[in-house]
Amino acid sequence: QVQLVESGGGSVQAGGSLRLSCAVSGDAFSTYCAAGWFRQAPGKEREGVAVIDSDGSTRYADSVKGRFTISQDNAKNTLYLQMNSLKPEDTAMYYCAAGSSLCLTMIARRYRHWGQGTQVTVSS
Repeated sequence: QVQLVESGGGSVQAGGSLRLSCAVSGDAFSTYCAAGWFRQAPGKEREGVAVIDSDGSTRYADSVKGRFTISQDNAKNTLYLQMNSLKPEDTAMYYCAAGSSLCLTMIARRYRHWGQGTQVTVSS
């Protein structure tokens, strides 16, 4: 059974940084093509932020390009999201997702496994 547990969220002022981590149990990294981070703000749909596939290729939402970096440590079964130059519009619940057979997709329904989410709040 695959379980994902996020950590690292919190409150920060605009321009600050946070690093999210997602510990993955099970075989999600080796079995599927892609894993990634999604976010959902109140009243809005869940959106893809950054995804990474099994060969290390990455894809980012336009709104975070140049500010966020996704990476994974296969030895530790951990997915990371380094977030720099944070803006108030980055405020949302951030979710780790894994288990997509479609590489580099930002379509949420393609991911089989989800974490419980970690809140990120950026104040101006």
